[in-house]
Amino acid sequence: MNKVILMGRLTRDPEVRYTQTSNTLVASFSLAVNRRFTREGDTQTADFINIVAWGKTGEFCSKYFKKGQQVAVVGRLQTRTWEDQQGQKRYVTEVIAEETYFADSKRDSQGTGSFDNTFGGDSQQSSGDTSDFEVSSGDDLPF
Repeated sequence: MNKVILMGRLTRDPEVRYTQTSNTLVASFSLAVNRRFTREGDTQTADFINIVAWGKTGEFCSKYFKKGQQVAVVGRLQTRTWEDQQGQKRYVTEVIAEETYFADSKRDSQGTGSFDNTFGGDSQQSSGDTSDFEVSSGDDLPF
């Protein structure tokens, strides 16, 4: 099984290009994903992971994702090799995005326009309106 689930911040706006043969849109970006555990006294470290989104998913990412936004990506890991102009063999490992999600809180994403919270794959959307739902940080919570 080859399944990758990542959540991190975009290090740059997605770059868009089109394939030569079928004119398919391809969006590329990278995520800074914090490592979960650090040793005591160490600073937080992150891994920078390349993401590639094809077709409609790539179009969505290029339209709505911006540098610094926190997003989640579900996809698969892929490794490619090629030979560069100097004859050196090059390798790259990247995640092919199958589903993409906004992961910022509603408060963080204010002013970025109106959009759905998910896109891609077979993700299901809730039919209930949760736009007025907010949890306060007061002490009056029942749990």
